[in-house]
Amino acid sequence: MQRTRHFFRHSFSHTSGHSSRGAALLAAMLTVSLVAMLAAGAAWQQWRTVEVESTERQHAQAQWLLLGALDWARIILREDARSGNPDTPTDHLAEPWAVPLQEARLSSFLSANVSDDSLAQQVYLSGQISDLQARMNVSNLLQSNQIDLKSLQAFERLFQALGLPNAELNTLAQGLVAAQQQKDGGALMPQRVSQLTWLGLTPQTLNTLAPYITLLPTRTPVNLNTAPPVVLYASISGLSLSDAQRLSDQRAQTPWTSLDAFQKAAGKPISLDSTHSVNSRFFEVIGRLRMPATSLVERSVVQRDQVDVKVLWRGSGSLQ
Repeated sequence: MQRTRHFFRHSFSHTSGHSSRGAALLAAMLTVSLVAMLAAGAAWQQWRTVEVESTERQHAQAQWLLLGALDWARIILREDARSGNPDTPTDHLAEPWAVPLQEARLSSFLSANVSDDSLAQQVYLSGQISDLQARMNVSNLLQSNQIDLKSLQAFERLFQALGLPNAELNTLAQGLVAAQQQKDGGALMPQRVSQLTWLGLTPQTLNTLAPYITLLPTRTPVNLNTAPPVVLYASISGLSLSDAQRLSDQRAQTPWTSLDAFQKAAGKPISLDSTHSVNSRFFEVIGRLRMPATSLVERSVVQRDQVDVKVLWRGSGSLQ
């Protein structure tokens, strides 16, 4: 009996010792795992912080570079105004401002002493200036809080030429009138073409219209020297698409210096009134910047009055 009790005491003591050592080993393994997880988390967080700071720094640098590109575009437009005839100003597609800037390394615009491994060797800049008066201005649909019938007819021809539903044009026109009448009460008027979906245009219709329309803060004439054939056709009553294409080809050789010159070339009596011009005041500047960790595009609308070129708005986002 005593031997039996001794055996159980010895067995229990031996088992307890093994259990204590096993628990201690398990605790040690858990501690090591926890420390490893914390260390890995700290390392990842540090790496993530460095990456975020690097991306934010490049984004800030990109913004400054694009601002410089916008200032450059303003200088080009200002010099174009200075070099033109102030009595008969004209803007056409053979002028320097209309030539797109193809993508090139930033270093090509800087000193020749820039080292090969500098950031400037890894940054690519491109851009272009577009005449917004080459497009039909949606603001022209309104005249004293009412629909301007001549402008509405011009937009009807544009919708017809592009195969778009005329019902959406009517919805757009009614939405403009309602927004204008409620503006004093806090209603938001669209400021950009992309916001015209607020007034009933579907995204599909807007994508088709976008190259041919603009939304400017005031009524504007269409520039006969820069408008594409479909805009010439839509904005000039009595002009056929074939006539518009012929006149577009003709102006590529000799831009129009006056409305009379265009009317003579058209070969038929047409009324341009104040709806058309041969020069422009509103332009869009697009700058694209590609960096190792950031790619941005910035769109700006500028207004030029003689040699004064001011920015109306700027917007930026990631390149698609």
